[in-house]
Amino acid sequence: MQCDVCGEKDASVFLTQIVEGKMQKVNLCEACSKAKGVNDPTGFALADLLLGLGAAQQLDKSPAAHKCPVCGFTQADFKKTGRLGCSECYTTFADGLAGMLANMHKGTTHVGKAPGGHARRRELAAKMKSLQMTLDEAVATEKYEEAADLRDQIRQIETELTP
Repeated sequence: MQCDVCGEKDASVFLTQIVEGKMQKVNLCEACSKAKGVNDPTGFALADLLLGLGAAQQLDKSPAAHKCPVCGFTQADFKKTGRLGCSECYTTFADGLAGMLANMHKGTTHVGKAPGGHARRRELAAKMKSLQMTLDEAVATEKYEEAADLRDQIRQIETELTP
């Protein structure tokens, strides 16, 4: 079996990872595994092996994204730590980062966590905003019966939101 990095030597290090139910395998020769820091945890290229070599190598190919202008973080820093230095790094390294983040996480949008009641209130507020926009559109197009139904739905949500 050939090394996935150099493609020349026989692989002697075999790493397997399961991401979102899909198994990803990385085969490395001894030289490439040492170069990637597999034997040395301090030099371990976390992004390469967690995300798949193809995604990390795609980041390397983006010519303009070598160093963050705000924090000075480099692609090498990101590949070594698996973390970015500041919020501007997301823009600086955007070319290859989207695919890598999609592989690392469930998606590329952060939703965070919230207490149960707060999450419900946020959901209702978003629904109310959507209903309000639909109501405005119904009034503008003179669909008054539809507007009355929407108004009633908004009032119902307002009563749920009031403690």
